[in-house]
Amino acid sequence: MSTRRRLVIALGAGALAAPFMTFAQPHPRIYRVGMLGTASQSNSATLYNAFLQGLKDLGYVEGTNVQFERRFAEGKLESLPALAAELMREKVDVIFAPSSPAVRAAKQVAGTTPIVFAVVNDPVERGFVASLAQPGGNITGITSVSPELSGKRLRLLKEAFPKTSHLAIAIAREPDVATQVAAQIAVVRKAAQSLGMEVLPIEIRSRKAYYDAADVLHKWHANAMTCLDTAANFFNREVLTEFAAKMRLPAIYTSREYADAGGLMSYGSNSEWNYREAAAYVDKILKGAKPADLPVAAPNRFELVLNPKVAKVLGFKFPDAILQKADRLVK
Repeated sequence: MSTRRRLVIALGAGALAAPFMTFAQPHPRIYRVGMLGTASQSNSATLYNAFLQGLKDLGYVEGTNVQFERRFAEGKLESLPALAAELMREKVDVIFAPSSPAVRAAKQVAGTTPIVFAVVNDPVERGFVASLAQPGGNITGITSVSPELSGKRLRLLKEAFPKTSHLAIAIAREPDVATQVAAQIAVVRKAAQSLGMEVLPIEIRSRKAYYDAADVLHKWHANAMTCLDTAANFFNREVLTEFAAKMRLPAIYTSREYADAGGLMSYGSNSEWNYREAAAYVDKILKGAKPADLPVAAPNRFELVLNPKVAKVLGFKFPDAILQKADRLVK
């Protein structure tokens, strides 16, 4: 056989083999990530966008190598268990359940499916993990608070408004967490007492509760307000900030989202950072890491956010010392 003939046969064989090699290449796996939210997606759009951007930065493109199954309770916490069950029927690889109510609902049905949270306060006390260093099960993520936060928050409030003496604590009870609510109230009460404040817990779940709550607080001579760090309060943050404004109460909240919603001031962790960091946990789990081996992270950066526009409307003035401490002013 001539050299020319052998070359033609080889080239022809290569041309035939190329399509088969193309067909044989494996398609990239498409991971299924469940998202279980307590509010609507629009209610927490900035936070969920931070989570999605975090995954995008790690190489996940929806429709190419990841598919999101989104379920949101629209503030109806009692619907969370059914929504969590829907995610399991979709055979998701991991469930992103940012808050305590979402984790609790997912935990009931997930079996061994990994669960990642982003803003759970005290996951050990809530029974989600064995310890922060060694979660020990199928749940891990980012905690949102540390014990000293309540004290720091109230010291900032007292510095900004030195006459604060009667502090209302807005609470919104979530299902099955009476113990955790009581524990938070105890921490706030202790911090308040150290600053010479009396406290009065009061539920403000909707605008319909305004008049009863206002009457109680007027009789008690409330002159400031704060709120507990709960998913229900976060969902109702516009209600709470509106109530404080109507009552002309200087109020400090647990995260910047309250200040953005019309609150006077807030001090807490940066929730967007928490959500972005949760994306890194999801990535590690999809790549084979076990939740039990991923320590729960605590935020290492806290921010004081002030809303000068609200202060002006209410006739309040922030002292220069507080303005200098602010990490951000709401524009």
